[in-house]
Amino acid sequence: MELSALKRVLYTWGANSFGQLGLKNAEDQVTPQCAEYGQEAETLRVITGGGGHSALITESGELLVCGQNHKGQLGLGHVSEVMTFQLCQLPGRRTVRQVSCGWDFTITLTDDGQVLTCGSNAFGQLGVSPQTQYTAQYLLITSLKEPVVSVAAGLRHGLAVTGSGGVYQWGTGLLSQAKRALNPQPVPNHLSSKEPCLVKGLDHVSVTSVSAGSVHCACLTVSGELFLWGSNKHGQLCRKDTFLPLPTALDPSLLNGERVLSIHSGWTHLIAQTESGRVLTWGRAGYGQLGRQATGSDRTESSLPSEVKTLHGASQIACGSEHNLAIVGNQVFSWGWNEHGMCGDGSVCDVIQPHPIPDLQNAKGLLIGCGAGHSLALCCLKNIKDTGR
Repeated sequence: MELSALKRVLYTWGANSFGQLGLKNAEDQVTPQCAEYGQEAETLRVITGGGGHSALITESGELLVCGQNHKGQLGLGHVSEVMTFQLCQLPGRRTVRQVSCGWDFTITLTDDGQVLTCGSNAFGQLGVSPQTQYTAQYLLITSLKEPVVSVAAGLRHGLAVTGSGGVYQWGTGLLSQAKRALNPQPVPNHLSSKEPCLVKGLDHVSVTSVSAGSVHCACLTVSGELFLWGSNKHGQLCRKDTFLPLPTALDPSLLNGERVLSIHSGWTHLIAQTESGRVLTWGRAGYGQLGRQATGSDRTESSLPSEVKTLHGASQIACGSEHNLAIVGNQVFSWGWNEHGMCGDGSVCDVIQPHPIPDLQNAKGLLIGCGAGHSLALCCLKNIKDTGR
């Protein structure tokens, strides 16, 4: 027996009502299944998902999509569901650096720093003018006048960071909560604009990346500071306020004064990685998405960051709506909401603490991504070839 070359395999599992797993069917999968993506000779560098759709970026910058498409969120020029990964050709044959999927829309960042969007625009989440209810064609956001380096799609809003470190926000997904919380005070423009609007309060820092939840936002600065704004209904902003209209720095003492290297957001929870490799979670905990038992009088949420020691040194983390994946020591871990099998352990019971996914324990995790209720992982396998000896 001899070992042949290492083989990369894309596994998908969890909710699949719209074919978002790329398996040519619409049945939920409670364990990882092999998905074809038509470019097996080429590796992937981004995998992610939205409410019911999935998106991949190949090493050469091609975009592959599948799943729910009733609002044109796949950008393929039609509104039919797609149950296998298909190539999506962007206008001008642009190559793709980053893609972020909202509930029913998609934000794509090209290699030349331009932002294109497609899908539903019911809340202005496409950031384009003139306004349209939805589009199945990718549209360029022309009001962003300088190259963009990071984008994020929330449930019904979008964020972008420009090369000069400014943050822009669009979409009215946070507006109703803002009006209730701030009444009778006026709502800042960035919470009500249907086109990119500069987020005030970040003039003194340089932002490098953004992340978005259902009704909250997060950004990370060059110096490792974390700023949060939006809804605090589940303690995700680590404050007593119910709503923060402007970015507010997270108290460094809550992280032992450490710099934050990356921030990841589910719908109502956040996960931060610090410079020492610690992984801290906070926000809603009702489905086990914090990877630990919440403490205090309300055990469905925790507004204070707390370390999940199992995840120390994780090389990657990805958040779905209420579940998560991580790669720790080459192993793929999962935890949180599991109603559709998105934790991949063969059950539909929520997973309170991170555990290696049983069917992937003999595979090396290379890349992970989550949709709202589904999971994706690119893994490396060793093929054993029988030489007849």
